[in-house]
Amino acid sequence: MRKIIVIVLSAGILAACTSNQKIEYPLTKKVDVVDTYFGIDVNDPYRWLEDDHSAETAEWVKAENKVTFSYLEKIPYREEIKTRLSTLWNYEKVGAPFKEGKYTYFYKNNGLQNQDVLYRFKTGEDPITAEVFLDPNTFKEDGTISLGNISFSRNGEIAAYTISEGGSDWRKILVIDTETKELIGDTLVDVKFSGLSWKANEGFYYSSYDKPEGSELSAKTDQHKLYYHKIGTSQENDELVFGGTPEEKHRYVSGSVTEDDHYLAIMASISTTGNKLFIKDLTKPGSKLIAVIDNTESDTYVIDNVGTKLYLVTNLNAPNQKIVTVDASDPLPENWADFIPETENVLNPTTGGGYFFADYMIDAVSKVFQYDYNGKLVREVELPGIGSVGGFGSKKEEKDLYYSFANYITPNSIYKYDAEQGTSELYRKPDIDFNPDEYESNQIFYNSKDGTRIPIIITYKKGTQLNGKNPTILYGYGGFNISETPYFSIRTAVWLELGGVYAVPNIRGGGEYGRKWHDAGTQMNKQNVFDDFIAAAEYLIDNKYTSSDYLAIFGGSNGGLLVGAVMTQRPDLMKVALPAVGVLDMLRYHTFTAGAGWAYDYGTANDNKEMFEYLKGYSPVHNVKAGVKYPATLITTGDHDDRVVPAHSFKFAAELQEKQAGNNPVLIRIETDAGHGAGTPVSKSIEQITDMFGFTLYNMGFKSLPEK
Repeated sequence: MRKIIVIVLSAGILAACTSNQKIEYPLTKKVDVVDTYFGIDVNDPYRWLEDDHSAETAEWVKAENKVTFSYLEKIPYREEIKTRLSTLWNYEKVGAPFKEGKYTYFYKNNGLQNQDVLYRFKTGEDPITAEVFLDPNTFKEDGTISLGNISFSRNGEIAAYTISEGGSDWRKILVIDTETKELIGDTLVDVKFSGLSWKANEGFYYSSYDKPEGSELSAKTDQHKLYYHKIGTSQENDELVFGGTPEEKHRYVSGSVTEDDHYLAIMASISTTGNKLFIKDLTKPGSKLIAVIDNTESDTYVIDNVGTKLYLVTNLNAPNQKIVTVDASDPLPENWADFIPETENVLNPTTGGGYFFADYMIDAVSKVFQYDYNGKLVREVELPGIGSVGGFGSKKEEKDLYYSFANYITPNSIYKYDAEQGTSELYRKPDIDFNPDEYESNQIFYNSKDGTRIPIIITYKKGTQLNGKNPTILYGYGGFNISETPYFSIRTAVWLELGGVYAVPNIRGGGEYGRKWHDAGTQMNKQNVFDDFIAAAEYLIDNKYTSSDYLAIFGGSNGGLLVGAVMTQRPDLMKVALPAVGVLDMLRYHTFTAGAGWAYDYGTANDNKEMFEYLKGYSPVHNVKAGVKYPATLITTGDHDDRVVPAHSFKFAAELQEKQAGNNPVLIRIETDAGHGAGTPVSKSIEQITDMFGFTLYNMGFKSLPEK
């Protein structure tokens, strides 16, 4: 690819300058930047907005936010929505307990705390004696420093935990003496996309990139490395375990130690799908890495071991995943033996209490089977209902396990499971001011453009008239093998209370039906994802759940791309578009942070002319056309998003504001000290959802909110 950049400052354009335009958008300058792909010139007039260090970009952000919040503040029921969100959010949320050393730990949020607090009590004592162990709300007054993952040494006497500042994917690792609660040793820096896995009580493995040149929030990171940190030593002396060779770059590297401290398993990937797998015998000093899989054509990982017998989860020649066993002395695929064979449903297994728990997705809802270590089926676990479960994972010696259950109208409840008896009892049910009996959630199937059968779950208040006038949010993702299974959220609950319909289709690109379903929505098949989503909207309209005047489409990250592509392809289909932290410039996404690792799903503009033309054909930034009436659009992003950099959203907003015809507003809401979403303070989440709902209903013509 040849790049030609000639910068020329223009006088600026008053975006969407139709004669009756009511919103005056900030003047956004244009520059002459041309990239040439396979002999084809592509203009990029808003390239300057990619510079997140620029004072000019900062001023543009301020100007855009001023226009956006001026508009949002005029919505008459904005405070009413915020009050209801705050009221419903304000209930105690408690996580499942877990044992480390002589203590039992659990997370709890009193209701509106910005971050969950980690508590503990001495195992065997009354939980009422629990004390605060880590309270991330004390890290910074506004709650914008969040607690990430935490990992304990085998004896539970030391813990390592990560923190994120301002929502960034970059992390710091702190080490704490669990008895005294005092920090010990170095604070490790420049950590990103990292687990924490202990080797006995001596130290732990973590992953890091070299600090990038230029902006830490947007510069490319493509050389991931695995390090070992020994307690009591400096980070500069940490051992490089894997990665760092220029001739073979891996964008994602992780290491985990088996529960018996026998093996270190290393997974290395060049993209978000497919990994190499290596093992190292930690009982033999100086042992070499042994390759289990030396290519990235499948996804394989070690789930457990018994002595030298490894248990591997893999989709090699098994798109829906299976578990195999092999001896660590010769672990190549030709020696694998099926342990839990592949079925027609997607397998997501865990281990706990000396058993395997095979969680199968059947049309995106859970069914769980318990197996012993000989591969014998013990029982099907009786679940509380139709929905999503998570959990069962624990140490082998634990016989009391915990799992969560939820769906779109059932708040997340925790169940205690006796692994020997196979019985469940309710451990904790939230005391929330929401009555599931007032709502219904139904799964139906519709046909996409090419005839593919797609499931969709549609949720709404009982008695809702299907008259085409119900405000409806159609949510989607469709990528990266991620499955959209039913879950409960305050956001959805409040929307339902407002008389809204909430619909989630399981479109291609996700993992609901295994590797084939995922691949059917990647690269040159990506249009299938958009077609599936468009067909879902058409189904809702044809069956009178809603109409184009009352339909909003919503998605974040890869789902933001989905919204951007659908609204530019079918602007007539919806009234409101809500692209959040979206991947919107498909020609340049791979040049920022770890974006090149998404190439399995997207391909890149550098691959070949056909791939370039395909990407350009749906890239939202490149498909905004002058004179088209686009739906009312509220773009949301964070200034610290270093996964999908905010430049995607900035450029999309500039294109839409320049070319929009008619009066539908095009606004961008840029959150400060916020990233891609993880660790967002509760207060900011409530404000963001308030503005999203207010904007949506206001542009659907609602003058006031319906009675609860």
